Amino acid sequence: MASKTFERYKKKFNRPKPFLWQKWLFYLALGIIPPVLAAVPVEAAEKILINYKSALVSIEVDSLETFAVEGTINRELEPYAKEFDSKTLAEFRQVLIKRQNANPVQLYRFLRTPMGEEILTQVGNIFNLPGGRNGKYAIRAAIVKAAFDESEGLTLLNFLRQFSTDIEVRADRLLKLANLVEILLEETDEMVAKIAKLSLTEAASSTRVNFATLRDLRVNSDRGWNKQTITLRDKSRQRNFQVDLYKPKKWRAGKTPVVVASHGLGSDRDYFEKRAQHLASYGYVVAVPQHPGSDSNQFQDMLQGYSREVFKLKEFIDRPLDISYVLDELERRNDTEFEGKLDLKEVGVIGHSFGGYTALALAGAEIDFEQLETDCNRPVWEPNFSLLVQCRALKLPRQTYNFRDRRVKAVMALNPLNSSLFGAEGLSKIQIPVFLGAGSDDPATPAAIEQIRSFTWLKSPDKYLALIEGQAHIDISQLRGIVSEFVESLSDATVRERELIPQYTNAMVLAFFEYYVAKNPDYFPYLQASYAKYISQEPFNIYLVKSSSSALILEEAVEEFKDLERLDEIDGR
Repeated sequence: MASKTFERYKKKFNRPKPFLWQKWLFYLALGIIPPVLAAVPVEAAEKILINYKSALVSIEVDSLETFAVEGTINRELEPYAKEFDSKTLAEFRQVLIKRQNANPVQLYRFLRTPMGEEILTQVGNIFNLPGGRNGKYAIRAAIVKAAFDESEGLTLLNFLRQFSTDIEVRADRLLKLANLVEILLEETDEMVAKIAKLSLTEAASSTRVNFATLRDLRVNSDRGWNKQTITLRDKSRQRNFQVDLYKPKKWRAGKTPVVVASHGLGSDRDYFEKRAQHLASYGYVVAVPQHPGSDSNQFQDMLQGYSREVFKLKEFIDRPLDISYVLDELERRNDTEFEGKLDLKEVGVIGHSFGGYTALALAGAEIDFEQLETDCNRPVWEPNFSLLVQCRALKLPRQTYNFRDRRVKAVMALNPLNSSLFGAEGLSKIQIPVFLGAGSDDPATPAAIEQIRSFTWLKSPDKYLALIEGQAHIDISQLRGIVSEFVESLSDATVRERELIPQYTNAMVLAFFEYYVAKNPDYFPYLQASYAKYISQEPFNIYLVKSSSSALILEEAVEEFKDLERLDEIDGR
């Protein structure tokens, strides 16, 4: 029997619709479609052919240009325009003429990478050449010529002018993609509301604690810290990488807990600087390695033309091995440099994004190639940008990859990309405590797909999910140099004041590792939903759920959301 979600959206697909240029889709197309300098168009597109249920409807590009430049709606556009209010039409006009200030050479280099080629293929599945062939080569040629046009630049209208042939739009796939986005947004809102309610229910049922009388975990302790940078060489992999070690100035009595942090794609070890300082101030030794091959240096090399890859394929393997090698090195140095104080039998790992994958792999999650094949071979992908990274793993040799490190006793994965890579089967291998962090406004690893779904799949008896309303994948202000310039050129994102979010992270990271790594029972109250409620503030409310009953309720919501996969049935696929 079809679920409520399926029935809710089935009507949307079956009712007649005019062709709708979704605003978000154009920003995607103009910002990310890969250009290639070859095959410069010699003609301009005259028509946009809309293929819907085997019927072709055409719109003259000149009609769109007249509308964009003059605001005039001619007879050809009138039947479509009357379906929308004046505000929507004004927004569409802006979409047509909005200039993307991307560096054309950097854009060219970025989108010649395997990730860029995949984006081009996905967009080309919707924007075809006449006759239905994938239009990726014509698309990239038109975009690069528009990007190099100093007078008008890269706008949707200029892109249409530069297209070498008429454009045939697969309206069925475009509408499906638009509806998938709409479903994702609506279901995300519903899941956030469910998590908020579950968190408040858990808070009400937990033991009452007066947190005002307890230590404030959001602020640093008074122990202070020192930072040391070392360079490691793993001869077995011919791999050199640097590691920042954060150590307390005033050491704990007894054994010292250790945490290793793994940065995200295109980032570097500075990403965890504040978190590492926070933990070190409470008596931890924190190791933060740089992952060459998927860091900011690799990304800069790509933008500057020294590499054809955003990240090296082998990073799926090398990243978890980097963490294990760091632990090996700390074991070698423990007696001579740390007086044997480090507890390397009970270690914590924290990772962000691609680093979240790294942490989960070290916890025992295994790549599920069957699940990955299913998710990556759909004609229309879920609206999940992290698939561009996850689907690259299909190029790995097909074998079991088990990176479980028995020294790792608890992991925290913040905005991790994981759901297609591991699937329910791969995540079920994890038996140690797991803390997942998610943001409601994360377009790169959408919470409903990448964290909430994964939370329900985890079989560990100790699992936590913290969701922050309004949190995105990354704060652009944390990026540096050429990487920051490139991301900002492709994004309308603005940096909002987010002092609350680092405070939440400080508290949750410390509480989780104190309880599960340092084995300090005094920190258990901080892992209650009531503590999240206590520190939560507008506009970035934080909710924490952990009980098995909450997981079951969320599992029902996830099952409804999984009907996204069944939408293929609607158009007969």
